[in-house]
Amino acid sequence: MSGPDSVTRPLVIAVVGSGPRGISVLERIAVRAAAEAAEAAEAAVPADPSGVAGGRYPRPVRVHLIDATEIGAGRVWRTDQDDWFTMNTVISQVTMYSGGPDGGPDRPGAGPSLGEWIAHRHETAGEPALGPDDYASRVRYGQYLTHVHRTIAEHLPAHVELLPVTGRVTALRTGPDDGYLLSLDSAPHLLEADRVVLATGHPFNAPDAFERTMLDFTGRNPGTHYLCGDSAADMALGEDTVPPGSAVGIKGLGLSFYDVMLSLTVGRGGTFRHEEGTGGGGLRYLPSGREPRIVAGSRSGLPIPARGRNQKRPDFSHRALFLTRDALLHARRARGGGGQLDFAEDVLPLLRREIDHVFYVTHVRNSSGREAADAFAEAHAELLRAGGDPGPLRASAGLGDVPPVDLDALARPFGDTRFASAEEFRERLLTVMDEDLAEAELGTLDGPLKSALDVLRDIRNVVRLAVDYGGLLPASHTGFFHGRFLPVNALLSAGPPMARVEQLRALVRQGIVEVAGPGTRFEADDEAGAFRVVSPQVTGSERYVRSLIDARIPTPDLLRDTSPLTRQLVDEGLVRPYVIEGPAGERHATGGLDVTMSPFHVVDRSGRIRPDLYALGIPTEHTRWFTQVGSSRPGVSTLFYQDADAIAVDALRPLGAGPGREAAPAFIPAQQSGSPAPTNRGTTVGARRGKAS
Repeated sequence: MSGPDSVTRPLVIAVVGSGPRGISVLERIAVRAAAEAAEAAEAAVPADPSGVAGGRYPRPVRVHLIDATEIGAGRVWRTDQDDWFTMNTVISQVTMYSGGPDGGPDRPGAGPSLGEWIAHRHETAGEPALGPDDYASRVRYGQYLTHVHRTIAEHLPAHVELLPVTGRVTALRTGPDDGYLLSLDSAPHLLEADRVVLATGHPFNAPDAFERTMLDFTGRNPGTHYLCGDSAADMALGEDTVPPGSAVGIKGLGLSFYDVMLSLTVGRGGTFRHEEGTGGGGLRYLPSGREPRIVAGSRSGLPIPARGRNQKRPDFSHRALFLTRDALLHARRARGGGGQLDFAEDVLPLLRREIDHVFYVTHVRNSSGREAADAFAEAHAELLRAGGDPGPLRASAGLGDVPPVDLDALARPFGDTRFASAEEFRERLLTVMDEDLAEAELGTLDGPLKSALDVLRDIRNVVRLAVDYGGLLPASHTGFFHGRFLPVNALLSAGPPMARVEQLRALVRQGIVEVAGPGTRFEADDEAGAFRVVSPQVTGSERYVRSLIDARIPTPDLLRDTSPLTRQLVDEGLVRPYVIEGPAGERHATGGLDVTMSPFHVVDRSGRIRPDLYALGIPTEHTRWFTQVGSSRPGVSTLFYQDADAIAVDALRPLGAGPGREAAPAFIPAQQSGSPAPTNRGTTVGARRGKAS
C-alpha cells in the first residue's frame, strides 16, 4: 500500500484479538508512538511526514483493535462471566503496563499492577479488597484489562487514532500495494491494513476421535450430553444439560476441572462455610439441592495440587545455576550435527539439579538459619556442577534421610497401586490432598517442596531456549517432552489457590464429588444408554453417567482450528503448521502456527516470510512453548513484555522499509523455519537456515 499518498496517509495496523496479548501489543505501540512524538517535538522540524527520508514529524498511525467478544478483555477474560472463575497467579505478580506508576495518570508505559489497581478501586469505589498474595476472579482481571484499554485510548499521542471494532474476522487476504484486506462478519465488513497482528487466543477445535465417538453416542441416545473442552464460562453447564441429582462425569482434573466443579455447586446455589469440628480444615459445603453427583477422573487420578502460599516479591525469580544458556550451548556443541537436544538426556538432569538444590537449601535454612544455608548452597552447587556425590554433604546437614524431589512420584502418587474399594481409594486421595495442603501452607520460600516446584515456573524461559523452534530432536519433542514431561510439569507447577483444593476436599469428604481413581476410562455404553466411568485400579469404581464434560482446555492445533479465519488462512496458504525436522530427515508436524523468531512474522505455505503479518500467543504454541501466559510481572522484563514490544517496534516502521533484524537465538537448528527475518520482502525460510554454533 505505497501509492502516491503513501507519505501522508496513515500507517494502518490491525490487531485481531483484544485479550492480554492484543492489549500488550497495543500498549507498546502507544508507548513507542509517544516516544516518536516526543522526539519530533524536541527536534521541532516538521519535515517529510513519511519519516523515511530523515523527517522528524511522525506520520499518522491508525490502529484497528478487533474482537468478536469484548473489546479490551477478549473472550476468556470477558467481564460478564461469573465470579467463581479464578486466576492462578497472585494479584501482586500481574500487570499489563510495561512500567509502574510514576505519580501521573494511568497511561501506556506507567500504570498499576492488578493488585495496585484493586487496592485503588477499594479505596475510591468501595470495591472488595484483596491482599497482594490473594487471587482475583477472572471477571476482576477482565475489568482491569478494560481499564488498561481505556487508559491507552485516553492517552494516545495526537498522531495515533484507535478504532475499536466488535466483530469476527472471517478472512484475511493480500490487498493492493502489499497490504491486507480483512473481512468481518459485521460492519464495516471490510478493512484495509498495512500490517496485521494475529492475537486470537484459545481455539475452537474440530472434535478428535474420542470426541467424535462421544458425540455420535449422544446422537444415538436422547437425553445424554457430551461437552467438548472449553473455558468453563462458555460451557452449557445448566440444569438442562446436567439435571439436579443426576450423575455427571468430568474428564480431567486440572485447572479447568475446578471451574466446572464450582459451576455445578456454587453455581447451583450452594455455599462453603467454615465450621469447627467438621474436619478437613473446618470447611463444609452447604448444598442447595440442585447439584448433580460428580464423578471425575484422569490419567493420574490426582486433582492438580495447590500452589504454595505466596511469599515472593513480584520481581523475584529463581536464578538458574545449572540449566543455563551456556549449559545448553555446551550440550548442543556436544551433540554435533544440527545441535538438537534430547530433553531427557540433555535438559531434564539439569532441571532436576535446580529443583533439588532449592529443596535442600530451603531445608537447611529452616533448620539452621540463613548463614548456614548460604554456606551449604555454595558447597552443594559446586558439588553438583562437578558431578560429585552430594550425599555426604546433605548428611552432614542432617538431611541424609531426605530423598530428592521425585517429580514423577509427586505427579503419579498412586502409581500402580490397586485399591480394594472406592472407599479405600477415597481415603488415600484425601491423605494425599491433606499432605499437599500442608506443604502449600509452608509457602513458596519457606516450604522446601513448594519452593522447589516453583522452580518449574521460574525457569520456563531457559526451558524455552532448549525447546522452541525445533530445539529438540523430533522424537524427543513428541515422545518425552510432550508425552511425559509436560503433563507432569503442568500438574506440579500450575496449581490453583489453596482455597480451591480445600473446597474440593470438602466436597470429596461429603460425597458430592467422587474421584474414580488413576487411569480413569471414559466409555460410551450403548447397552446402558449412558457413559461408563471406571478406574481399572479401583475395585467397585464403575459409575454410569448421562452427561460427560471434558474439563481440559483444547490444545492449539492449526489444522483442527474451526474458526473461519484460520480455515481460510490455512486453505489459501497464507499460514502453515510448524514442522520440526531431525538430522536424519525425520519430520514432525506440530499444531503450531509457523512464525519467525522475534518479531514473529508469519511464514506462509511456500516458506516465504510475511514481514507485515505477525502472530503472537496461543496460535504459535508448539513452535514456541508456554504461550498461554496472560500478563507480565511488575518490575520484570518478561518475555510477555518483550514479545509485545518487538512487534510494536516492527509494526511502526515506515512503509517501504524492510523489517528489523530479529534477535539472534540461542539455537538455530539446521532445518529451522524460524530464523532471523530477511531484509527483503518474500525471502524464503530455506534461504535463512543457519547452523548451531
